[in-house]
Amino acid sequence: MSKNNNLNYRRIERTVKGFSNHRRIQIMDLLFKKPELSVAEISDLLKINFKTASQHITRLAFAGLIMKRSDGTSIRHKLTPLGESVLKFCRTLE
Repeated sequence: MSKNNNLNYRRIERTVKGFSNHRRIQIMDLLFKKPELSVAEISDLLKINFKTASQHITRLAFAGLIMKRSDGTSIRHKLTPLGESVLKFCRTLE
């Protein structure tokens, strides 16, 4: 197995770990329907703790599933193309 192949497996692992939680999938679904939300808006809409929402968003961003954009004093979040593909895949499992 080549080193390049191993890097691809690690990238896939990071992506899968990024969405391997029901709450993170729920956040991705919310961002698909309402892009450009802040952490506060996400936590309010999903009725979850702000810190918990922030931790999930950090994991999603690390996996490359969502992107962050600064908007003055707040940070806005939306799905990346990879995030949209993963969400589409998750919907096939329902």
